[in-house]
Amino acid sequence: MESSPHHSLSFRLLLLLMLFAATAIGQQSTLKAADKPRVIVTSDGEIDDECSMVRFLLYANEFDIEGIITSSSQYHAHGHNWAGDDWAQPYLAAYAKVYPNLVKHDSRYPTPEFLQSRTLLGNVKSEGEMDEITAGSQRIVEVLLDESDERPVWIQAWGGTNTIARALKNIEQQHADKMAEVAKKIRFYFIWEQDETYQTYIRPHWGKYNIPTIISDQFIALFYHWKKYIPADEQSYLVGSWMKANILRNHGPLCSLYKAHAKDEKGFVSGDFRSEGDSPAFIYNIPNGLRSDESPDWGGWGGRFVKVRENTWLDPVLEPDYEYPDGRWYTSSAWGRLRLKKEIPNDAELTAYLKPQWRWIGALQNDFAARADWCVKEFEEANHAPVATVTGQLTRDVKPGETVQLSATAADPDGDKLTFRWWQYSEAGSAEATVTIAGNDSANAASFVVPDEPGKQMHIILEVTDNGTPQLVGYQRVVCNIKEN
Repeated sequence: MESSPHHSLSFRLLLLLMLFAATAIGQQSTLKAADKPRVIVTSDGEIDDECSMVRFLLYANEFDIEGIITSSSQYHAHGHNWAGDDWAQPYLAAYAKVYPNLVKHDSRYPTPEFLQSRTLLGNVKSEGEMDEITAGSQRIVEVLLDESDERPVWIQAWGGTNTIARALKNIEQQHADKMAEVAKKIRFYFIWEQDETYQTYIRPHWGKYNIPTIISDQFIALFYHWKKYIPADEQSYLVGSWMKANILRNHGPLCSLYKAHAKDEKGFVSGDFRSEGDSPAFIYNIPNGLRSDESPDWGGWGGRFVKVRENTWLDPVLEPDYEYPDGRWYTSSAWGRLRLKKEIPNDAELTAYLKPQWRWIGALQNDFAARADWCVKEFEEANHAPVATVTGQLTRDVKPGETVQLSATAADPDGDKLTFRWWQYSEAGSAEATVTIAGNDSANAASFVVPDEPGKQMHIILEVTDNGTPQLVGYQRVVCNIKEN
């Protein structure tokens, strides 16, 4: 570990520059490599939204946060299980208390004052209400009409889409000539459709612009019933003993607000992970090297999706001849939620359906635990993820029978020992063959032979894992497009 704080900061800056340079190679995204994703959160303040807010604030350094906006949903609105207009304030206050320590680990954490300025009330009076112009809807309008920043804006719905719909209606009514340009900026990630406004307003009025839209049912992997379908190895990162040691106890005022289960079914103190059904909406945008934001079917910490209609991406259903519904994807229609209601013991099909999300839980939770440490520990006392850099382009044209050499370097902010692992993410690619990666644990001597499948695509993931506590992973993805000989 580095003994000098100044040296630690310099080393971290060097690592960030290395990461930006590496991700720029072969980058196909509309984002510049050095730009943080721009995000707007809309939330209905459900108890699992509150759990998600703790995690979101610990990742606030990874995003340009344009708005944290309270909205309603079919589950929560004024007079109906409402958490209060100011439900986020205790979390922002706790963030302010740990902020001085967080910036020791990354100077990019936004100030508490900045986050307060971005936290606004949207349309909350009833389910799907989108008649009123609110501070929250106006903030979305302001961001989307701002011509000084061309980067995409990821608009997340942790609850209903009604405040988003109100904002888009304002633009349609007052700036109809700018709708096409505004639409080019928008990226949607919805946790179900928790009211009807996507179907009744957004899709009919904005669908012609083909806005990339993810509507997730996979989030139920981190939903209240995770013990019914998550494999035992992944459950070990969600049980009370892990949560208490790594998040809930001795990690400062923000983590102490995390609403884990207080008691188990027998009435004993539990501490079990409760639910973070909304977290995949922002986890998807964490720039961890997996490049999942380049296409929803590539997969990453926030799940993997398939294109169903227009530019709308839903969860990959493995059931043969399954037909997706034409309308809402939500609690009454989404495959996973309906399957869960059947209460099939040890349901292997539901577990397989949710694998694009739960396969990352170990790495995701360890990363969460490291950031919980950042709330209370000095830089030299905590762990920080390694930065991996692949040699050559991240997106490559290859030919059948060609031997593709895989090589990489990695650096660790803490000087930890690193291990390398290359693996084929078969589900993300279109190639049917499973290749053998020779030297898959080598930094510089890994290779595979391209299968005879011209026109198909292969995805190779590099994982670099440190031996710190908790163990953290850095990623890179190599995408190989198979061309004709």
